[in-house]
Amino acid sequence: MIIALCSIRQFCRSSVCFKKVPDRLKGRSRSSQNWLIRQMNDEYVLKAKMENYRARSAFKLIEIDNKYKFLKPGDVVVECGAAPGAWTQVCVKRINATGQMPSVLKGKHVAIDLQPMYPIEGALILAPLDFTKCSSQTKITEMLGGQLATVVVSDMAPAATGIRELDQDRILELAYSVLRYAQQISKDGAMLLLKLWASGRVKQLENDILSHYSQVKIVKPPSSRQDSAELFILASNFKKNT
Repeated sequence: MIIALCSIRQFCRSSVCFKKVPDRLKGRSRSSQNWLIRQMNDEYVLKAKMENYRARSAFKLIEIDNKYKFLKPGDVVVECGAAPGAWTQVCVKRINATGQMPSVLKGKHVAIDLQPMYPIEGALILAPLDFTKCSSQTKITEMLGGQLATVVVSDMAPAATGIRELDQDRILELAYSVLRYAQQISKDGAMLLLKLWASGRVKQLENDILSHYSQVKIVKPPSSRQDSAELFILASNFKKNT
């Protein structure tokens, strides 16, 4: 059941939303309390529950794909950093990985994450498994069964250390690992979507991606919190022989 976002906002304005610390949160650290209260009041968190998505992050992919339309029935998608599975839920539906739309092509979705994941119909899941290891990437390739990816998406992020430059370097390393693997398993014209945190090195990554893709866009969907450094790079039209 889809509920209009305006209805969610109206719900948030009601007395259900929290403006002070509920008793059950007392005893936690102030930062933990603030985070939990924000989650309780977040319209996308509420919407995710109502639409049966595993996390609010589903709407980031939905909003990006609604604008750029890169997920299509019949696509072969590789998803890195899939847990808890919200993006996976979006992908399998949009590429028809379950075959529920018999009139259009059936897609394939391979998902991997370092954390365990509950099964999702239509997805081939490798978890817990470390994407950055060559052996893990070999397993993804085997699951593709000779097919080339039309879309590679990554929502991977390292555990934050609180040291800004270190965290930015670590997420860039993950992005480069996805970029290198995408070059190996993507077909001509494929798309790439990577999560990053804003930093001075993002421009260099853009330039490196342009060596293999025709166009690169920096994207920040509405559901990505405005006070977050999170952003996404969307690359289109992979050039196999460059």
